[in-house]
Amino acid sequence: MNWDRIEGNWKQFRGKVKEKWGKLTDDDLDVVAGKKDQLVGKIQERHGIARDKAEAELDRWASSV
Repeated sequence: MNWDRIEGNWKQFRGKVKEKWGKLTDDDLDVVAGKKDQLVGKIQERHGIARDKAEAELDRWASSV
C-alpha cells in the first residue's frame, strides 16, 4: 500500500501497527502520526533492531495491508 494512504488514514492503521510491533506505546504512535521515517526509528528503538531491518519489516507490512 502507498505510504501516503497509510499516513492519511493513520488513526485506522495505528491499531494494526500496534498489533505488529507490540512494544510501541500509544505515545510513540501519537508522536509518529503516520510519518514513516519516525515509525522506523521507534520500531528500531523499542525492538532493538537495526534501522535497515526495521525499514524492511515496515515495507513488508505496508505492502500486505
